[in-house]
Amino acid sequence: MNREQASAKARALVERMTIEEAASQLRYDAPAIERLGIPAYNWWNEALHGVARAGTATSFPQAIGLAATFDPALVRALGDVAATEGRAKYNAASRHGDRDIYKGLTFWSPNVNIFRDPRWGRGHETYGEDPTLTGEMGVSYVKGLQGEGEVMKAAACAKHFAVHSGPEALRHQFNAEASKKDMAETYLPAFHALVDAGVEAVMGAYNRTNGEPCCGSAQLQKILREEWGFEGHFVSDCWAIRDFHTGHMVTDTPEQSAALALKEGCDVNCGNTYVYMLKALEQGLVTEEMIRRSAVRLFTCRYMLGLMEGSEFDGIPYEKVECREHLALAGRAAEECCVLLKNDGTLPLNKGKLKTLGVIGPNADSRVALIGNYHGTSSRYVTVLEGLQDALGDDVRVLYGQGCHLFRDRDENLGQPDDRIAEALTVAERSDAVVLVVGLDETLEGEEGDTGNAAASGDKLDLLLPESQRRLMDAVLAVGKPTVIVLMAGSAIDLGAATDRANAVLLTWYPGARGGRAVADILLGKISPSGKLPVTFYHNDQLARMPEFTDYAMKGRTYRYIEEAPLYPFGYGLTYGDCRVSAAARTAEGVEATVKNAGAADTDEVVQVYAQNEGSDNAPRNPRLVAFKRVRVPAGGAVKVELPIPASRLMVVNGAGELVDEGTVALYAGLGQPDARTEALTGHAAIRV
Repeated sequence: MNREQASAKARALVERMTIEEAASQLRYDAPAIERLGIPAYNWWNEALHGVARAGTATSFPQAIGLAATFDPALVRALGDVAATEGRAKYNAASRHGDRDIYKGLTFWSPNVNIFRDPRWGRGHETYGEDPTLTGEMGVSYVKGLQGEGEVMKAAACAKHFAVHSGPEALRHQFNAEASKKDMAETYLPAFHALVDAGVEAVMGAYNRTNGEPCCGSAQLQKILREEWGFEGHFVSDCWAIRDFHTGHMVTDTPEQSAALALKEGCDVNCGNTYVYMLKALEQGLVTEEMIRRSAVRLFTCRYMLGLMEGSEFDGIPYEKVECREHLALAGRAAEECCVLLKNDGTLPLNKGKLKTLGVIGPNADSRVALIGNYHGTSSRYVTVLEGLQDALGDDVRVLYGQGCHLFRDRDENLGQPDDRIAEALTVAERSDAVVLVVGLDETLEGEEGDTGNAAASGDKLDLLLPESQRRLMDAVLAVGKPTVIVLMAGSAIDLGAATDRANAVLLTWYPGARGGRAVADILLGKISPSGKLPVTFYHNDQLARMPEFTDYAMKGRTYRYIEEAPLYPFGYGLTYGDCRVSAAARTAEGVEATVKNAGAADTDEVVQVYAQNEGSDNAPRNPRLVAFKRVRVPAGGAVKVELPIPASRLMVVNGAGELVDEGTVALYAGLGQPDARTEALTGHAAIRV
């Protein structure tokens, strides 16, 4: 059913409601209206990387890991998996009268905020720091979730609109100030792309943007509905409307806050401020027309989902949850997301030459480090240790030592400091090679209130691992055995001297509940790593020279505006092949490139095209990503690839926030950025086209 038809049905239904009934439907936990045959519905549901918080579901890599695949087709397929499993679970739960939170079909995903500062704890929920990559991956996930049939399979939500990326500790009172140029160039493009793709919902952020709270902003609603033509529904972040009078101090009472949000187009209140809506009506702060307008938008969505009249999706069985096909896609995503940051030839490990492998580290056997935040429950978990044990079987002895606590100075409360290091040293000494698994998890980087890190906010204070892990790395590397560091984290980490001392470094992000299997397959050479960094990895000391965390100007931030060489650049990642772009030429649609693999391993690669408007005062400081494509390149072979480039990506944004043709457009095709650091790390330069 199209939106016009659904809206007509919704309008007719809402007209039959009393104003009290209509107002009740604007809560996230909308109650049943029995006299009209309307069941209860809970709008709060999560599917950031698989159906979350609703019991068993297929677990994908965290969103930042999905971004590292640079594979929109795969992300779209994963969106369909989430929608299918969401339908299967909704069908089963509703048959038992269970219409609880997290069990509906309006998923508050994806998060398309820009990961502008490496300290932001929620950055791993995003698709990275680049607007083009974020937009393409976000659009793909939306299309996968919603489908393209007569009935939406599920409803996606673009969040958090619009200028939102920390600090977490200040989000309930913070005002993010962004210029018109930065808004149009960085913070808005991904949201615009998702609206153009038909995303059903948009969620407002907690903070203010340029003075107005995002869930009650006339300026943001004008952009969203008038300029972009958004027709779906708008939802507040959870308890964000309460912040109007308790944090932002733009209103004095809950009634005024509810009225401001409703007036400025917020249809669903995640929180409890809309329980004051009828009082706001009594006080003349809102009108019945406003309340019914939002109710119509919400029932339009429910009709489009087939929840009011049934649909072909009602027959999706529970057996689709964690089915073989879905698990295979999640496994493929885990394989594609891993980024090889360093390799002196130690990887892949030669199983035939190993008698004993040491596996050490606080994340080696951690389930928490597999899943990131906003996760579902898996019926099985495969840690890195378990993946290696399964892959090596009885042929190679695997010794394990935890080595240290994730962040405390001891693992046992009654133990002495570093109470697990002696065991780790013993394991290393008795092994032919060592896999050292370190990093973070959702308890050290995440959302305000959900974490226990030093800042008590979810954000990081620096880019270093906890001291306990730094001491462990120093001790194990000093043993002198061939050592591979496996880094499990959702953001930029500087391993310090350990980077130079280790033989190889493999970044796995949070690879999903069974991600240890993919990590083992990469370490042992069954598959080649092929992920690319969707964020810049900075040196820790660069933080001191970056703008303040609270400064939303882009100068000095991300690969487009960075002013000094990073630790690892955006777009970088090694493989077990030896690939380079050997030729490239402009076409009418964009660029055609040839990728050659001179190595002995088949591998995927990601061809990337960057643009720079030479002579333009409005262009970003450095070339920007305008096209990319993942390709399979056989050992000793070559592949031609077409990379279309929309004309708008070759334009620049001026100070007024307008796209303009300016300067001479230079294009660069390669397997990473056209910068000196990428060339030094890979040995290959991008080709100027």
